[in-house]
Amino acid sequence: MPNDIPLFHLAFPVRDLEEARRFYAGLLGCPTGRESDRWIDFNFFGHQIVAHLAPAEHAAATNPVDGEDVPVRHFGVILEWNQWQSLAKKLKAAGTQFLIEPGIRFQGQVGEQATMFFKDPSGNALEFKAFRDRTQVFTHD
Repeated sequence: MPNDIPLFHLAFPVRDLEEARRFYAGLLGCPTGRESDRWIDFNFFGHQIVAHLAPAEHAAATNPVDGEDVPVRHFGVILEWNQWQSLAKKLKAAGTQFLIEPGIRFQGQVGEQATMFFKDPSGNALEFKAFRDRTQVFTHD
């Protein structure tokens, strides 16, 4: 990741740290950083996320986006197109239950993107996406 791009930091609740480690470090391949008996840092595609042991209290609200019910509370990362395809294949092979199956949103429009939604073991919704034209990440019609 270039040095001139700020990194984001996100802390989020999990019900079990070892379960979070298996999911983020094991399945998604995010290396771990510092940790304690209450939290674990992960290198989330060049950004710092921190899983904090906490009771599960998750909002289930959704908003309609391009015909899908998108979880309001979610986080994720924008990958390169080929990285996204590889991850989608890996998640399918692992039997991941998707909230929104891997697919193309806004097909043929400004901001065309591949997207998929799934939950971590603690119920946190994640979205992984890739733009066909990465210069359109913030473009609107």
